[in-house]
Amino acid sequence: MGITDLRRLIYGLISLLLLGIEVLIGLFGQGWVRIYLGDVLVVILLYTIVRTIIPNKKIPWFILPTVIAVFAFIVEFLQLWGFCDRFGITNELLRIIIGTGFSIVDLACYLIGIIPCYIAEFVLSRKLG
Repeated sequence: MGITDLRRLIYGLISLLLLGIEVLIGLFGQGWVRIYLGDVLVVILLYTIVRTIIPNKKIPWFILPTVIAVFAFIVEFLQLWGFCDRFGITNELLRIIIGTGFSIVDLACYLIGIIPCYIAEFVLSRKLG
């Protein structure tokens, strides 16, 4: 097993752990855990999923976390626009995944969550090349 395969395996395991935590937060979380921690962790989950699928390439270290942050912001602003209601999405799971309520605090949580992703990319870019 090469270093890339090992790294992908580690990212995959972290993704599964984070997904499990997100599900537990969704089912049982209350207070600040449900309101804030889930949003902080979701961008890290997206990052680890992408890194599981797409191993590190020779791209600038800040690109992937920036794309994920922009994606999270777009989804949040789609909530402000009423995306689920406008498109008649009634499936409860899809509504939970996409979200139905805009919050500026969510944007701050995404920014906090993306910081470890920037750090990971920066450190890995220095080790890889």
